[in-house]
Amino acid sequence: MSEHDQLSIRQQTQLLGLNRSSLYYKPIGTSQYNILLMHLLDEQYTKTPFYGVERMTVFLNKIGHHVNVKRVRRLLRQMGLGAIYPKPNLSKANLEHKIYPYLLRNMAIIRCNQVWSTDITYIRLRRGFVYLMAIIDWYSRYVINWKISTTLEAEFCIQGLKESLKNCYCEIFNTDQGSQFTSNKYTGILLAADIKISMDGRGRALDNIFVERLWRTVKYEDIYLKEYASVQEVQTGLEKYFTFYNEERYHQSLDYKTPAEVYLGS
Repeated sequence: MSEHDQLSIRQQTQLLGLNRSSLYYKPIGTSQYNILLMHLLDEQYTKTPFYGVERMTVFLNKIGHHVNVKRVRRLLRQMGLGAIYPKPNLSKANLEHKIYPYLLRNMAIIRCNQVWSTDITYIRLRRGFVYLMAIIDWYSRYVINWKISTTLEAEFCIQGLKESLKNCYCEIFNTDQGSQFTSNKYTGILLAADIKISMDGRGRALDNIFVERLWRTVKYEDIYLKEYASVQEVQTGLEKYFTFYNEERYHQSLDYKTPAEVYLGS
């Protein structure tokens, strides 16, 4: 019997940084056909993040999946992509949250810890999906922290933020207007740390351009190549990938240095 076999399920999930329920995750309520459509939407969105619901519907129809706009809109929202598209009305819950102005337009990013930003993306599994949150330093492209979750509830974002602020603070923290980031519980952590809050304009996904680039990189260099089967597999795989990304992957924009060289060497 190995040392890990002697650990309880609770101890194992704590070591992995996962909720216990993640080990038993099954995509209940989502048909395998809908998951296929979501995987296709994810790949197309990674290529063309500027596509709205109508273009995504045309894309699916052209490759042989005859679905309507209503279904595509629902799937995109389930994937966490709905918030990037302008809507005629916001939900009451979102209206109760304060929206902060975008502070980064035409700003020169000249040092580490000047600006951090975060976002959530859809990560496909062989027969399901999870969500990935990451916090990145704009100047160095260094991934400060990341978390995965089987739901879009705010708690994994809040936990990731708290962990990121244990060792260092930034001057400005940028997010989109998703309910996870506009909640008083989330913004309260930033305000208590005297960090300025910046939020993307509604329907302006590219205001958070460095995180959008990170998602494309992660998916093309790891997720789409590996086809992870389970939550445990994607957790382990992303641990290896983000170590590679931070410590070994050279960035042309950093004069072919790694993010760790720039961030930790500053």
